[in-house]
Order: sequence, then structure tokens, then C-alpha cells
Amino acid sequence: MQLDIVWKAVLIVIMGTLLLRIAGRNSISKLTVSELVLMSTIGPLLSRPIENKGIWTSFGVALILILTVFLFQFLKLKFVSFELLLTGKPTIIIEDGNLNIENMKKTRLTTDNLKMRLHQLGITSIEDVEWASLEVNGQIGYKLKLSSQPATKQDIQNLTRLIETKILESN
Repeated sequence: MQLDIVWKAVLIVIMGTLLLRIAGRNSISKLTVSELVLMSTIGPLLSRPIENKGIWTSFGVALILILTVFLFQFLKLKFVSFELLLTGKPTIIIEDGNLNIENMKKTRLTTDNLKMRLHQLGITSIEDVEWASLEVNGQIGYKLKLSSQPATKQDIQNLTRLIETKILESN
């Protein structure tokens, strides 16, 4: 009996690893809704053989789950409406430096949580943001106002040329 549990445990790890490799390598923060459901379902499903629920049936069901996610991904690529149905669309939460309170309520995002996430992105003031959206993967997409954008290498080169020109003109 003990040997039966050992070989099932080893086989579960091997098959679980193979099935999850087939399913993809997205990090948890980048999982779509259907992928998150798949990943959270496979764990308990793969433990069922230890409870004598049928090892091959469990692997078969896990494979069907993965194939269903592949089908969803294919349909999302072919039909925009299917993608909108499954994943939704980004929601604007800041417009011209002002919070869109209605959209924040819809997404259940508090002002404190938004400020914390903006600080993690290096943004200290909501007023510096031209627009920000809550993306379908839960990340914040944003564009800073022109006056708040960091200087680029090109900006510095242009400034250097301008200073050099002014110095030459004054001599």
C-alpha cells in the first residue's frame, strides 16, 4: 500500500509538471481569468489519485481543462468580441490628473490602493498623470503629463547643444 502512494505521488509531480508546462509559463500577475481558473483547479485535481479517485481520470480531466484554455486563447485571437467577453477591457481611472471616481468604484479600487500602486511605479502625485487605466491583467497603465515626464537622453543632448550655441554666440 505504501509503495502505491509513493509511485502515485511521483507520477502526480511528473504529470503535473508536464501539464503545467503545456499550459504555459505566465506568471500569476499575467494570468488571464481562464488561466487562473485552470491553475487553481489543477492543484486539487492532481491530488485526487492519492485519495484513490483514479489517477488517469484525473490526468485526463486536467488535460481537458488545458485544452479548453487553449481553445479560449484561440477564440480570443480570432474574435475580438470573445476576448472582450472573457477578459474585459482596460478601465480609465485617472483623466488629466483627476480621479475617475465612478470607474474606480466599478473596479473596486480605493484611492489609497491606487496611490500605493502609483508610488510603486515611481509616481508621487496623481496630478502628474495625464491618464491611467486599470488593465485587464490588474496592472496600472499610465502616461505622465509632459511637464512631469523625466528628461530623455535626447532632451539633455538638445539642452547641451543649446547651451553650447549660446556660449558661442556670446563670445
